[in-house]
Amino acid sequence: MVPGDRGGIGHRVRTRSLPGARAARPAAGGTARRSGAGGRVIGTLGQIDYLASAGRTPWHRASALGKLLLVAGILTLAVFAPSLKLLLAVHALAWTLVVTGRLTGRLVLAAAGYPLLFAALFVAGRWDGTWVTPLKLLLRPLTASLAAVWLVGTTPYPDLFAPLSRVLPRGAGDGLFLTYRALFALLARSERLWRAFRLRGGLTGPARRRLMLAGEGLGTLVVHGFERSQRLYATMLLRGHSGRVCGCRHYAEWSPADLWVVLAGAALATMGALLWRTP
Repeated sequence: MVPGDRGGIGHRVRTRSLPGARAARPAAGGTARRSGAGGRVIGTLGQIDYLASAGRTPWHRASALGKLLLVAGILTLAVFAPSLKLLLAVHALAWTLVVTGRLTGRLVLAAAGYPLLFAALFVAGRWDGTWVTPLKLLLRPLTASLAAVWLVGTTPYPDLFAPLSRVLPRGAGDGLFLTYRALFALLARSERLWRAFRLRGGLTGPARRRLMLAGEGLGTLVVHGFERSQRLYATMLLRGHSGRVCGCRHYAEWSPADLWVVLAGAALATMGALLWRTP
């Protein structure tokens, strides 16, 4: 054995230090591949829900009933406003609400920009050669969507559905409440199902095969949603369900922050009175 040999392996033993471990490389585009349409929808809804519960602006402290009445007035003028000046004024008020509500710009564009895609098709079919008509057709859905985003971004969903359950039939109001809760889980499951289809080659082959697999996947989601609702209802019965989900009444509790809602409503009424008959 050669002096200095260990275990009889002699010169085969390395005398230099072993190379360090390589840094793990992030998967290229992994996040982008994982976040499909379902992931974007979940992220948008989740961020809106978080902002509604964690916001600290006066709009977040105002009562849900007052904000619902304000948004109802904005929607009424956005749909039936005969003049462009009135529509522009209501649109400016909607943007003021969104900005003062401290909703992120990316979130507002993502949530309020969807109606523009459909409005653009409608504008293309109704264009009369002037710029007034297309502008009206674009401002109406955009104003309505901005008001809706402001409402759901400043009002937690239990407070939002509680007054609706007083107006709608009990089954419809409770169904809306539970549907919103289950929406995140169903979207997450649909995203996993879509990823499984893609990894297993479900998106390849003839169109007939792809349609068949898409139908089977949709049926799986329907069955899963039905089973989930059954388990949820059984759990509610075990915990003493009284027949009404949205039973809270603090949605109508007025606070000093409701003064801002009253001022916004007064501004909206003034716009309607002064600009209704303007060209």
